[in-house]
Amino acid sequence: MSRSDMGIATEDPALPGRRTAAPGRAGGPHRAPSSRRTRLRRAGLPYLLLLPAVLLELLVHLVPMLIGILASFKELTQFYIRNWSAAPWRGLENYRVSVDLNAPVGQDLLNSFFVTCVFSVLAVGMCWLIGTAAAIFMQESFRGRGLLRAIFLTPYALPVYAAVITWAFMFQRDHGMVNHVIVDQLGLTDERPFWLLGDNSFIALAVVAVWKTWPFAFLIVMAALQNIPKELYEAAAIDGAGIRQQIRRITMPALYPINRVLVLVLFLWTFNDFNTPYILFGDSAPAPANLISIHIYQSSFVTWNFGTGSAMSVLLLLFLLVVTAGYLLATLRGRKTADV
Repeated sequence: MSRSDMGIATEDPALPGRRTAAPGRAGGPHRAPSSRRTRLRRAGLPYLLLLPAVLLELLVHLVPMLIGILASFKELTQFYIRNWSAAPWRGLENYRVSVDLNAPVGQDLLNSFFVTCVFSVLAVGMCWLIGTAAAIFMQESFRGRGLLRAIFLTPYALPVYAAVITWAFMFQRDHGMVNHVIVDQLGLTDERPFWLLGDNSFIALAVVAVWKTWPFAFLIVMAALQNIPKELYEAAAIDGAGIRQQIRRITMPALYPINRVLVLVLFLWTFNDFNTPYILFGDSAPAPANLISIHIYQSSFVTWNFGTGSAMSVLLLLFLLVVTAGYLLATLRGRKTADV
């Protein structure tokens, strides 16, 4: 066996005095492809691990969304449920019917859209206000703070169906706890009001939505407050700044990036909320609490007009995309202006 076969360095005859490494086990050019394959495997491993989640996302969300968009261009009624691909093509007719404000369908959609906008603005504002106030209050150390935090997070941890069904029992006219407190305990009124019917249904829906969602705002703001250095508050207190000035000059500016995302997430959740009104009122919500999600459900699964319901869903998706893009552009522009 020669020295080169054993992987021992030999002297290069063309260059006396310089020794070259022979290709063998001790190292050499043949190791480069192996290193390249190793780097490729390491670089591709994260994408390989994400592949099941991506496929599941496509299966659960994107594929039904594409089918819904396709159904919005067809006359998909109860006569074509078994073979929906054979439904006649309507083009943009379903969209025209949905936005025709001179027809009952368009008027009902506009009313539900207005109710949803008012409900979303009110619920998001209250959730953000209560959550931020509670998070700021919980920053100070006191006895029982951990227990109080757990109690605050209980509505968010409860299953939505269990929580809303409990509120539905509480809002009952004759035996509900709300009327028992208002009428029997406090004596604020002589008659027991209906909370799940008429104008009071909007109040009941807003109360349940705020009670169920505000702990999320509390959790996010409380986590964001941990990143604010306490030295800033100590320096402000030495300079004579009070609690209000500290909140206004230190806390709120530091929370701006978090609040920008938090408000958007709360708005999207609230505007698309279906479980809360459906559990409270069933599939026929009162007009003051007829959110657009319930209205689309009625147009699709109650009247069996899936084509029009799909068109309404696509219009809702486009509206939320426009609102999201406009909100992000406005907040980014305001942030750049403030930095300048």
